[in-house]
Amino acid sequence: MILAVDTSGKTASAAVEKDGVLLGYRMLYTARSHSQLLLPMVKALLAETGHTIEDVDTFAVAVGPGSYTGLRIGIAAMQAMAYAGKKQCVGVSTLEGLAWNLCGTNGILCACLTARQNLCYCAFFESDGKTVRRLSEDRVMPVEEISDTIKGYGKTVTVIGDGITLLAPVCDTAIAAPMHLCHQSACGICMAAMEKTPCAPESLSGHYLQEVKIG
Repeated sequence: MILAVDTSGKTASAAVEKDGVLLGYRMLYTARSHSQLLLPMVKALLAETGHTIEDVDTFAVAVGPGSYTGLRIGIAAMQAMAYAGKKQCVGVSTLEGLAWNLCGTNGILCACLTARQNLCYCAFFESDGKTVRRLSEDRVMPVEEISDTIKGYGKTVTVIGDGITLLAPVCDTAIAAPMHLCHQSACGICMAAMEKTPCAPESLSGHYLQEVKIG
């Protein structure tokens, strides 16, 4: 059984999967701190699915890019629960998790999140309707460069993430993912984690893509 969380942005979410079946999912778009929401959300979700934290085999978490504080909260929580139960973890790129939101579609996917100024966190993927294949590494890219890459595919590209707000005015071949699939989601993290090899909790680390400024 996999417990997955995503605290990389303005949404806090948790999902539980067992034997390829999604047992439960919770998501909240909120201005409140993830530190206030995450553990009560996980506890309630597990209780509603008839399980406890001891039943979880693997703890999966979005490791970035995204909010530095949010990512650290999610990673630390999954590490703590894994350590306590002597279980393993899986770290998943936030952008890869976004792409897995649309694994049931066919075509090119652009996972894109606003970073700062005219820059976005971005990576390209391709879905065949069943799984997701990575086409590029996670990068910080100017909106114009992302637009040129999308246009280079010569066909419509679905954009998942709030980066569509910057891309839509400059790229007519970029279309937005459906409203219920456009945010970072623990479901996407869960599906991506099913394809990965678990690691020890201490191996988890954040992938921020930008230098963290202190002070």
